[in-house]
Amino acid sequence: MMAPTESASRFRTAALAPLIAAAIAAAVALWAYWPTLLEMAWRWGHDPQYSHGYLVPVFALYLLWAGRRRLIAGAAVGAHPTAWGLALLAIAVGLRLAGAYFHYPFVDQVSLLPCLAGIVALAGGRTSMAWSWPAIAFLGFMVPLPHSWALALSAQMQAIATASSTFLLQVLGRPALAEGNVIQLNEIELGIVEACSGLRMLVVFFALSTAVAMLIKKPLWEKMTIAFSAIPIALVSNILRITATGIIYENLGDGYGGALLHDVAGWLMMPLGLMFLGLELLILKNLLREPATGRALSSPVSMQRVEVNPVALYRGEKTSRRSRRAPAPPPVETPASDRAVAR
Repeated sequence: MMAPTESASRFRTAALAPLIAAAIAAAVALWAYWPTLLEMAWRWGHDPQYSHGYLVPVFALYLLWAGRRRLIAGAAVGAHPTAWGLALLAIAVGLRLAGAYFHYPFVDQVSLLPCLAGIVALAGGRTSMAWSWPAIAFLGFMVPLPHSWALALSAQMQAIATASSTFLLQVLGRPALAEGNVIQLNEIELGIVEACSGLRMLVVFFALSTAVAMLIKKPLWEKMTIAFSAIPIALVSNILRITATGIIYENLGDGYGGALLHDVAGWLMMPLGLMFLGLELLILKNLLREPATGRALSSPVSMQRVEVNPVALYRGEKTSRRSRRAPAPPPVETPASDRAVAR
């Protein structure tokens, strides 16, 4: 028979073996993707639209740490590697080769995600995949969009921002007129350039709302609602910023004061978006209340006060004051002489 200490040591070895294998494979993947990671880091440092990229791996590590109990529970049962890991690694290799052949950095950078998923699947199986997939999926926010995609999105968002801001200025009584992506406001021309399209706000806030959706304990459809609400929130925040900028320029001109307040309005977009997100969470919390557990008390008798005896409570019993019966009197013994007379 195996001693308890020997059994515990074998359990720890069995639990640590997949982690050690995954760590070695991740180190190899890090070495292979090092040039790709350096290219993404350069984009984070030089493109304000992706300045949040440094925080994405940090939050992914936090997601892994927050779900460590699921990994520990799976290690207690035992790690069973799955063949899906080989398929994911094959997809990663194919994407990496395609990105190198066609000189498409985006495909090369995206291939890092199935590579990490394949390593986890080979090391720990389905349990490890269930533990790590939120963190791996969130790493997608550190991959910059292709330039053609960014231009297409910026053009559409510029058109929406120009038309909506012009309409809002007209509602506020301002003589605004849209010509292309330029808002004519009296003698002031307010150009909605690519930097004012709101794409940066959309990318950053989509990552933030997804992080919030991953942290809260809500149904899947509610998490998806919170994540994709970043699109209307980013659009509304940008429209309000452009409208406020137009009013500022009309009152103060395009001098130093107007330019300063223009920058301040840009900095306030993130707090405004966070305020909208908090309002959305509050609305969902009050509109979608969970049903009360247990059966409702309908009869008048059931509404009476209930007294609980500790001993009866331990046995799982409850007695009501009205429904409780008086104890039966003890039997009275008849004397022997009276029994004789009765006979």
